[in-house]
Amino acid sequence: MRTTLKIILPLIVSVASVSLFFAAYQVRTEKRNLRNDLLRRAEILGESLQESVEPLLEPPREKDLQHFIERFGQREHLKGVAVYNSAGVALAITAGLPAAFKVCPTAATHAAQEDAGVGEFLNAEQTASITEDSNGPIHIYALPLHRNSEIVGTQALFHDTSYIDRQVSGTLRDSLLTAFVQTVLITGFALILVQWTFTVPLTRTAKWLRAQRTGQPIAPSALSKGEILDEIHHEVTHLARDLSTARAAAEEEARLRDSNASLWTAERLHVSLRNKLQEKPLFVVSNREPYMHVFSEKDKSISVIVPASGVVTALEPVLRACNGTWIANGSGSADREAVDAHDRLRVPPDRPSYTLRRVWLSDEEDKGYYEGFSNEGLWPLCHIVHTRPVFRPEDWLQYQKINRRFADAVLQEMEGAESPILLAQDYHFALLPRMVKEARPDARVAIFWHIPWPNPEAFGICPWQCELVDGLLGADLIGFQIQSHCNNFLETVDRAVEALTEWDRFAVNRQGHVTRVRPYPVSVAFPENSHGVDQSPSPGAERAALCAEMSIEASLLGVGVDRVDYTKGILERFRGLERFFELNPAYLQRFTFVQIGAPSRTDIERYKNFLAKVSGEAERVNSRFQTSRWKPLVFLRKHHSHEEIARFFRAASFCMVTSLHDGMNLVSKEFVASREDERGTLILSTFTGAARELSDALLVNPYDVSQLADSIHRALEMSEEEQSARMQHMRHNVREHNIYRWAAHLLSDLTEIRIEIPEREETPQLS
Repeated sequence: MRTTLKIILPLIVSVASVSLFFAAYQVRTEKRNLRNDLLRRAEILGESLQESVEPLLEPPREKDLQHFIERFGQREHLKGVAVYNSAGVALAITAGLPAAFKVCPTAATHAAQEDAGVGEFLNAEQTASITEDSNGPIHIYALPLHRNSEIVGTQALFHDTSYIDRQVSGTLRDSLLTAFVQTVLITGFALILVQWTFTVPLTRTAKWLRAQRTGQPIAPSALSKGEILDEIHHEVTHLARDLSTARAAAEEEARLRDSNASLWTAERLHVSLRNKLQEKPLFVVSNREPYMHVFSEKDKSISVIVPASGVVTALEPVLRACNGTWIANGSGSADREAVDAHDRLRVPPDRPSYTLRRVWLSDEEDKGYYEGFSNEGLWPLCHIVHTRPVFRPEDWLQYQKINRRFADAVLQEMEGAESPILLAQDYHFALLPRMVKEARPDARVAIFWHIPWPNPEAFGICPWQCELVDGLLGADLIGFQIQSHCNNFLETVDRAVEALTEWDRFAVNRQGHVTRVRPYPVSVAFPENSHGVDQSPSPGAERAALCAEMSIEASLLGVGVDRVDYTKGILERFRGLERFFELNPAYLQRFTFVQIGAPSRTDIERYKNFLAKVSGEAERVNSRFQTSRWKPLVFLRKHHSHEEIARFFRAASFCMVTSLHDGMNLVSKEFVASREDERGTLILSTFTGAARELSDALLVNPYDVSQLADSIHRALEMSEEEQSARMQHMRHNVREHNIYRWAAHLLSDLTEIRIEIPEREETPQLS
């Protein structure tokens, strides 16, 4: 109540002050108008009297003057009339006037002097001082009288002005009453408004924070959108979430210590990196940025989106944990508007934890470096999916140029940093490690190659294999997804460049610099929900809601989540589904497969054609089996958020990952991590890195259509006991080998590498 009074009291004073001011203004205006009206009537009456009095000043008619003014003086508010000669002596005066006015007043004297009408207001005190009696306030209006153009006297009209004071007093009383009523009403409404929009929400927020602090189970805040405390509520929500996360992390750490478990968490990674890095700054460079700013097509407002990328999924927790710097290509339409003068900004938007430095590419540079050499050359070369790689000399020049630009940006960010640590990402930056290492030999440089590394015969197709391998060997540590990729790389080194390959410790010594080669299977952050009540709908309810949104009727759902890329085996997946329905007609109008396909690299003709081909294949399969209320295949060809994808994961009976060749494939691990109900089945291609870790999935050859169909049937028919047993094993694996463990092991190995900086030869000084 005290807080409410502190808010309301200034409002009461303000409203009362304003009301009193306007009341005073209204009274003053009323008084001025009444006086002006009296003056105007006095002027008219005086001029009328002047025309009649002047002829009566002639000697034969002076006797009629008294009689005339007595009769003329009987007007409303007119107290009396007096006529004076040039000496100021009254020639005639009405009986009602005090004797003091037998001598002309000051107004009459001024009228004679100025030869014009003169008005004068006298209050009660002034009147009493003249008449020695309380005759009340009066108004005197005097006019000169003429005879043959000479002033021979004056006339004065005396009006009683007490009615003005009475009317002004009434107006003042009404104004004060109105001001009082307004103050009471406004204060009352303000009190209700403050209680509704401020006091009650603030009290609710305080209770919410108290519940968070004490660890009580709470429901989400009931504050509605658009309230005055909306922004505060937004910040408090993040604060409460951070508090809940910190408490859960602390409880998890305590539980792990008690059970002697070695699970890696974000908090453990943060502590580990702080100890390992020892204040050394961490830099990450990748082509894909973790946050994009884009203009809205409707109102040109700026929104932030998270690109669908395995690299972003893997690295985001690392940068959050160590407050590092991420250098990436600024590809969003509004990216330039979001950065400072040095092309930097702090991210994530809701809780800034690290710095994003953006590098700008022209359309021509992006076409050559990214679309051309990286994705029409290296991507198909490394994935071995029988798609012919294209290598153009002009693309190679752009690739070199952009690697140099990113290296310069990295070196600029490293300026002034002692013993910095760099983690470069993927096939876009094969040349960058050598460029950075030559400029900063004190830096620890690692590169993680997310995609497969093919056998040396396949990689030898690239006309610039020697330059690429030499660039990679500038790093102190090269990470691959699985051991076979490490083996393929070392074999490629043996054939491509002059170097000593140390197979016993998986290292390469080239020109005195040693590069370690290690497998680091990348993973995802495993969600821990054991400390709260799961608020998400049941799989059945989620499935019913999704079917309603897609306007289909189905009791079973399967899901696939991929970029629309020819390496993901989407066409093979559709053919396997077609074969399944041919062999199992009982599932018609019961089971629907949902393919979430994010369009990818659509500026490349091959990808544009592939997207059209996938859409056409989906339509062909549907045309064979669909009914008015059901279709076997739903192809959602747009980007989906993590939250939207999680709904499909929870609702699906199985997730299908049929990559023709993949470094790891994090979709498989994300599906496993999302199934807190320990149900559902994973159908997984043997040509993914994930197949080596998730052996409890139904492993398939995506080129074998019959095997795909059999796996779909087995997944739908699998008992809940077998689903649970398989999912428990896979979830245990993903939980133990999560993204924090990947980052910890990779960066731990990197920080333990001893960096030997070659000594510079000193120039002898002349004596």
